[in-house]
Amino acid sequence: MFTGIITHTGTIKRIEKSGDWLFVIEVAGFTHDLAIGASVAHNGACLTVITKDETSFTVQASLETLQRTTLGSWKEGQKINLERALKVGDELGGHFVSGHVDGFAELVKKEAIGDSFKLTFSVPQLLSSYVAEKGSVTLDGVSLTVNEVAENTFCVNIIPHTLLSTTLGKCKVGDKLNFEIDIIARYLARLNGFGANPK
Repeated sequence: MFTGIITHTGTIKRIEKSGDWLFVIEVAGFTHDLAIGASVAHNGACLTVITKDETSFTVQASLETLQRTTLGSWKEGQKINLERALKVGDELGGHFVSGHVDGFAELVKKEAIGDSFKLTFSVPQLLSSYVAEKGSVTLDGVSLTVNEVAENTFCVNIIPHTLLSTTLGKCKVGDKLNFEIDIIARYLARLNGFGANPK
């Protein structure tokens, strides 16, 4: 379980594409007390640490993960958002994030408003029913509040801090991001008999 509050950005140092893919992630100040077997969210996708050294760690992604997330299009040298798993007693600054990506959100519009940016995303119709104004969504692992909803699109506002401390500042129109719906919205929809399992 995660919160969607990004603490580090790492660089994909190496990708080994043999069977399940291995990703070696380089990041300063992240691995000193990172346990083998720990869960880490990578652009919102929960992966297990299998090896580590002083400046990097390695995770493994199955074909299922590669197909359902943006990991299959990652390249060496790319920056990614990282978050370690929530511990009991930690501050919950975002919202409950499972690290199980539901699909892709495509950036369709980017507008500067003051010092911030308004980003408009489109999502598949099946997922759009789970998005609510002033509700929460996760985009590439970042917890965000929805400002507007219209059919299969929604808007979020990105403040300067988030632009600088995550990869969202580099997003361009046409980019696809890992998208996770709010876990509470998922179960409310199930209890009320509407919506479908997005998986």
